[in-house]
Amino acid sequence: MTEIFHHFFELVAPLTALAAIFILPFGPIFFPRTYIWFLLTYFTVFLYISINHFLKFCITVRNIKRNIRDWNARREHQSTSRDYTTKEVVKSSATSNERTTPTRNGYTSVPMTDQFDSDTRLNEMENALKIYDDGHYIHAFVIPNYEEPEALLRDTIKRLAQHRNATTTYIIVLAMEESEVDHASKAASIKRNFDDSFLDFIITVHPKDVPGESRGKGSNVAYAAREACDYLVRKFDRRRVVFTITDSDSAIPELYVRHVEKALTESEDPYNTICSPPIFFSRNALNVPAAVRVTDIMWSIMVMQNLSNPRGLAFPCSTYSLSMLLAEQVGFWDTDKDAVGEDLHMWLKCFFKTGGQARSVPIFVPINLTNVETTSYISNIYARFVQAKRHYNGVADVAYSLKSAFSKNGHSLDTESLLGSSPTTMTAATTYTSSSGKRPSCLMSCSFFDKAMVVFHVLEAHMIPATSGWLMFAAVPITQFLLISTYSPIADYYPSFQNPIVNSDFYAYMFSLVQAVGVLLPMPLLLCAMIYEGLHRTVDAELFKKGNSETRTWKNYTDYMWLPVSAWLFMTLPSTWACVKRLTRSEEKYVVAEKIFTEAIVE
Repeated sequence: MTEIFHHFFELVAPLTALAAIFILPFGPIFFPRTYIWFLLTYFTVFLYISINHFLKFCITVRNIKRNIRDWNARREHQSTSRDYTTKEVVKSSATSNERTTPTRNGYTSVPMTDQFDSDTRLNEMENALKIYDDGHYIHAFVIPNYEEPEALLRDTIKRLAQHRNATTTYIIVLAMEESEVDHASKAASIKRNFDDSFLDFIITVHPKDVPGESRGKGSNVAYAAREACDYLVRKFDRRRVVFTITDSDSAIPELYVRHVEKALTESEDPYNTICSPPIFFSRNALNVPAAVRVTDIMWSIMVMQNLSNPRGLAFPCSTYSLSMLLAEQVGFWDTDKDAVGEDLHMWLKCFFKTGGQARSVPIFVPINLTNVETTSYISNIYARFVQAKRHYNGVADVAYSLKSAFSKNGHSLDTESLLGSSPTTMTAATTYTSSSGKRPSCLMSCSFFDKAMVVFHVLEAHMIPATSGWLMFAAVPITQFLLISTYSPIADYYPSFQNPIVNSDFYAYMFSLVQAVGVLLPMPLLLCAMIYEGLHRTVDAELFKKGNSETRTWKNYTDYMWLPVSAWLFMTLPSTWACVKRLTRSEEKYVVAEKIFTEAIVE
C-alpha cells in the first residue's frame, strides 16, 4: 500500500500541470457548471493567498529596514564615541535639566530625556549584538562553483574578508568540481589572494561521475561539507561550527553574520535552527534586460514574504546557515536527481528527519546576488529561461514532501542522537533551555498540522507557477469564446448543448464573479512591487552604500510592463515543463547560468 501511495505522489505534479492545460478547452464544453465553480474557487483561493503574501511581505520589509537602520545607527554611535572620547562635556548650567552633546559644529544642548531614550536604544542594540564580538561560533562558508568567473569568486570572498571577525572565526570552503578544466589552478589562485584573511581556507574537489549522483549544487555541497567536517572536528568543537551555504555570486553583509550569531544564541535549540535570509538582486541589475530584472524582483518578493511565517516554516533560498551537528545527523545533503532543489530539499530533509524539530529563523538581512548576464539581449533572455528550467526542477520536492509527511515510518531523531551521546554534548543541550523553564523545541513533537502546512507551502511554491499562468491568462477568454461569443463553435458541433451562462441567470452571475475576481488577482503582487521599489532604494543606499546613479529610479517602474511576458516565459512554461518531465524522470544536462563580472565594480 505504501508503494502505491508513493507512486501516486510522484504523479501529483505532472497530472496537476497537465490538468491545468487540458481543462481550458474541455472544461467549458463537457462540464461547464462544475468548471465555473472550479474557476471561482481557484481564483478566490489564489486571491486569498496573494493577500496573505502581501501582508507577510510588508512585515519582512519593515524588519529589513529596521535592521539596516539600527545597524547604521550603531556604527554611527560607535564612530561618534571614538571621535569625542578625548573631549570633555561640561554642563552650562547646574540648574538646567539639560546636558551638552557634541554636534558637527561644536556642542549644543538637548533635553536629557531625549538623549536618554536615544542612548537606551543604542545600548539595547549593543547588548543584542554583543555576543558576536565574543566570536563563539566558527562560520564555515561553503561556496560551491562550477565554471564561474574567477573575478566573481574573488569578489564574493573579498567581501567576507572585510568582515571584522574574518581572521578569527571565518573559514572558507571553496567547493570545486573535478569536471571543470583547470579547477586546481583556479582554486590555488583564489586561495593565494586571501593569505591570512581568514581563520582557515579549505579547498575541496567534488569527483565527477559518482554513481547515483546528479550534477549540481547539492552534490557539490554534500561532498564539500563532509570533507570540511572531517577536517574541522579535529580542530574545533563541532557544537561551535555553523555552515553557511551560499552561491558563488552571493555578497554576504557582515550584518547577516551578526544576526545569525544573535539568532543561534537566543534560540532554545540552536542545533535545530536553520537561518534563512531574503535574497536581493542588485550587483548587476542595471546591466540586464528589464524582463530579467523584473523576474528576479518577483523571485525576491516571493522569498521575502515566505520568511514571515510565524511557525518557523520559512524555506531558504540560495543562502542559509545551519549547525554542523544538524547537517551530520540528517546525513548531509542528498545527491540524487530528486534533490536538485538543494536549498528547499535540505530544509525539508532536516524538518522531516528531526520529526519537525528543525525550524527556520528568518534573518532579515538581504543577500545580494547577481542576475544572469550575457553579451547580447536575446542570449540573456535565453540564459534566464535555462536558469528557470533548472530552478523549477525542484518540483521533485512535491513528491518528497508528500512521501515524508504521510509515510507511516516517518523519520525522527531524538534529542540524544541529534546532539550526540557524549555527556559533554548532552550537557550543552541544557545550556540552551530558556530561563522561563520551557522545554527546548528539540523535545517537542511535530504535529500533523505542521506537516500539512509544510506540504501546502511546497505545493504552493511549485503548483501555482505551473497552473496560474494558464488559468489566470487563458481561462476567462477561452470560456468567453466558447460559451458567450457569437462565433462560438459549440453550437455548430453540439446543437443540443445547454449553455449555463446563457440559459441560467445564476451561472451568468457566477461567471461575472469569476471575471471580477480575475481582475483583482494581480493587485496584491503589484502592491508588493510598489513597496519593493522603496525597499530596493533603501537597501542600496543604506546597506550597500550605492549612489543614486547605481540604483533603481522612477524610470524602472516601466519594468513591470514586462510582467506578463516574464510570468509566461520564466515561470509558467519552465515550471510546466519541469512537472511534465517528472513522468519520465529524465535528467537534463547541467548548464551553469552565465554571468559577466567586472572586478573593478565596488559597492
